Amino acid sequence: MDKARKKELANEYVLARRPAGVYRMVHVESGKSYVGSTPDLPAMENRLPFELNLGTSTKKALLADWRKYGADAFRFEVLETFKPPEDGSYNLVKELERMEAAWLERLQPYEDKGYNRRARDE
Repeated sequence: MDKARKKELANEYVLARRPAGVYRMVHVESGKSYVGSTPDLPAMENRLPFELNLGTSTKKALLADWRKYGADAFRFEVLETFKPPEDGSYNLVKELERMEAAWLERLQPYEDKGYNRRARDE
């Protein structure tokens, strides 16, 4: 491949919109899961296992099970992908928060069912 084509492909990659949405990391055997949202699902699919392998994840209960059962016991799943409205009027952060809250309500991944922590009542 010539340099011009490589540069063209690199530019396309940089300008391409990455899919945003809600994901979960699920322990296949127990069904326990961690639910989160991100503006870049492919990056999170790489980052989360990387952090868990390094032991730098702030999700302590998930990290403990990752160490106990190993990476092969877990699966990364995309639960929902954000589809921007055609008129372009949206706030990605707020939309992801809304989507994540809906999945947290639906799946209830807390205590013995998951690795998420409930928001504190203030």
